[in-house]
Amino acid sequence: MHYADLRPELRTGDLLLCAGTGWFSQMIQAATDSIWSHVAFIVRLEVIDRIMVLESLEPVGVRTVPLSKYLRDYDGRGNPYPGQMCLARHADFESRSSPADLARFGHFAVDQLGYPYDNQMIAKIAARITLTQWLDAPARAEALEDWSSAGLERDREYICSEYVWECYQTLGIDIPHDPRGFVTPADFANDPKVKLLGALR
Repeated sequence: MHYADLRPELRTGDLLLCAGTGWFSQMIQAATDSIWSHVAFIVRLEVIDRIMVLESLEPVGVRTVPLSKYLRDYDGRGNPYPGQMCLARHADFESRSSPADLARFGHFAVDQLGYPYDNQMIAKIAARITLTQWLDAPARAEALEDWSSAGLERDREYICSEYVWECYQTLGIDIPHDPRGFVTPADFANDPKVKLLGALR
């Protein structure tokens, strides 16, 4: 869909999923066995007529940019995002979006701006994926139980999916994630409650 056709339908909390073509995107895709390399979410600012993307991006960290920048000037040199993009919506978001809920969601999301990207988590994801491929069945089951019981590590460094997951948690929306103790863009795409709105062009 053309962005101009989809723009009027976009709401705060809608998801932006990206399949990048750069080397870092390819590393994430390989580590997570998915075409998806990035996830972010939308905040609609009616008062200034802007659709903003909130995201954690390597190497910048947590930031916000207009969605139109993805389409027209992603790199600051007049080129669009180098890859495919789609917009999606979680089925539970609207029912969890009272004014008080949205204020809590927005406060948390904005308060994380400027925190760094979690490069160590990308390495940890790749290591855990590799390790589970080499372990025998009993050792794999034990490792999975340990990682699953520990839950997601929560700190103030974020890969893209950690940031979106944490923001959604403020509304009580949980995205089922990998039992090895991490959440990825693919987990958002694979959640049956996340419905495609349209692919952008």
